[in-house]
Amino acid sequence: MSETESPIELFRRATGAAIRAIAGRDDITASFTPSGQGLVGTEARLSLPARDLPPEDAATVRGEADAIALRLRYHDDKIHRTRRPGAELARQVFDTVEQTRCEALGMRRMTGVAANLDAALEERYRNRGYARAATQEDVPLSEVLRVLARQAITGLEPPPAARAMIELWRPSLDPRVLQDLAELRARVDDQRDFAETVRRMLGHLDLDLGPDDDSANQEDNENQGEGGEDDSSQARGEGGEQDAADAQAALEGQLGEASAADGAEDQLADADGEMMPGAGDDEPGRPGRPPNFDERRNAVNPEAYRAFTAEFDETVEAADLCDADELTRLRQMLDQQLAALQGVISRLANRLQRRLLAKQTRAWEFNLEEGMLDSAGLARIVANPRYSLSFKQEKEMEFRDTVVSLLIDNSGSMRGRPITVAAMCADILARTLERCGVKVEILGFTTRMWKGGQSRERWIAAGKPPNPGRLNDLRHIIYKPADAPWRRARKSLGLMLREGILKENIDGEALLWAHSRLLGRSEQRRILMIISDGAPVDDSTLSVNPGNYLERHLREAIHTIETRSPVELIAIGIGHDVTRYYRRAVTVVDAEQLGGAVIDQLAELFDEDGPEASPRQRRGRGRTRGRAAGATR
Repeated sequence: MSETESPIELFRRATGAAIRAIAGRDDITASFTPSGQGLVGTEARLSLPARDLPPEDAATVRGEADAIALRLRYHDDKIHRTRRPGAELARQVFDTVEQTRCEALGMRRMTGVAANLDAALEERYRNRGYARAATQEDVPLSEVLRVLARQAITGLEPPPAARAMIELWRPSLDPRVLQDLAELRARVDDQRDFAETVRRMLGHLDLDLGPDDDSANQEDNENQGEGGEDDSSQARGEGGEQDAADAQAALEGQLGEASAADGAEDQLADADGEMMPGAGDDEPGRPGRPPNFDERRNAVNPEAYRAFTAEFDETVEAADLCDADELTRLRQMLDQQLAALQGVISRLANRLQRRLLAKQTRAWEFNLEEGMLDSAGLARIVANPRYSLSFKQEKEMEFRDTVVSLLIDNSGSMRGRPITVAAMCADILARTLERCGVKVEILGFTTRMWKGGQSRERWIAAGKPPNPGRLNDLRHIIYKPADAPWRRARKSLGLMLREGILKENIDGEALLWAHSRLLGRSEQRRILMIISDGAPVDDSTLSVNPGNYLERHLREAIHTIETRSPVELIAIGIGHDVTRYYRRAVTVVDAEQLGGAVIDQLAELFDEDGPEASPRQRRGRGRTRGRAAGATR
């Protein structure tokens, strides 16, 4: 053991040893990342504790580690897949209760493990606001059954943060469900019998089980992409704290999506046509008419995108979502991550800065009849006196006043490394461009609740009318306004690392929101860059609308901006092929490539003359897009 080894490193090594001992495997390693990511291959990625290792942080991290280790020891993935329901909600409950079974086996045998898992669950529910739940809609059913199953198997009381949601749900549960929960205790040692009891309980909950199809389950998991809230987080065994799938599974899913893109294009094009009746490919809508106007009925198309109610949407400053002390702690976490990648990202940022400053510095105009004597031509005159003297004159380089808006996907699937790298890139980019006189705005988009919020409650109270449109409450976050200097907004960027902020993503409305903010700016050049890792997903909306409802609206918003707006739009997809949505787009397979992609795309833009770029430059753009698309294949 090195005398210079830090307490964090000692804690990491001890935690890794504990995981290996409990799991009975010697190939597992432990590492710390903001918010954790669960088990990725043979690496257990745990939440990063504070530097001074307070007891509550240590217990939470140990709880995450114990959840992973117990999953490895007691879970048979083959049995799980064969009995796993195909329907989404039933699958979430099934996965959550199976994770509870693995944890309960460890809790019954090891008192210290029980205390650690208690601490992790308490921290999870406290961060997600379940302790303040006022209605059943505020808490997922899967989490309620997790706590009830845990209590039934171990006999332990729920953690304090879970008591409010249990009081909300327990009176409304069918007595047969409570009986099924009581039977779980006797079946906890046999995974097959346990799974059959859980499936019977799902039937008593009136949940559709759907087909028991492994391929369908895998496709649903890929589309879900919600990290710690849904089934995929349970499958990784972190008690809900880790992300959905490992890197290899995500890459295979995205490659499959890319290969299916060609076949889906025609259907998506037809869907766009339905959104804009009577419009041609080059003319999305007649001037003076909204894009969703149906001229045949002389009214707004009832299938067009809309929100059931926008009353509960919010646009909020990042500092208003977190108290000052926690914001300071989150910023320290971001600084720790920045220290590791400072050299790489800084070199990229310096390259961009050199390009920008080169465009803003003075230049010389040569071969003039008057001005300052050009000393470089004196040798030529000495050699041949017939040459006339050459003069030069200093001139200003034209550099248009510019603002860049960085719109970052704050959905649950970004949890872990992707959102950390996005926050670091935003931080470096803001500092770099500010030194060059370019203003930067940093925005985020998510929803206020999982699977609907007050909007859904309003719809239910109205009798669940058909085709309600968007059924979730939007949350648009301003991390850094364009006119605010970086030093005032630096703490706010740490909010991206806060557990519970990242929920669902409705990209189309977020894109239009960021675009409208740019249209109100006075700068000559306006650039909007969106960073996302998947198609728009909101379970509450998609459960009562067509399956391509959100994606269709995103395509319409992109088309409007790209064809009618002076704003220049760029997209960067993390493991998600955005080149089929955006004209100017790059797809990176790994979040670690994000910094280079952001810098390269901005550098390419500033090397051009904007919308007035030459044909040669426009051909270069096409080649860039082609290389990006080829890289994903």
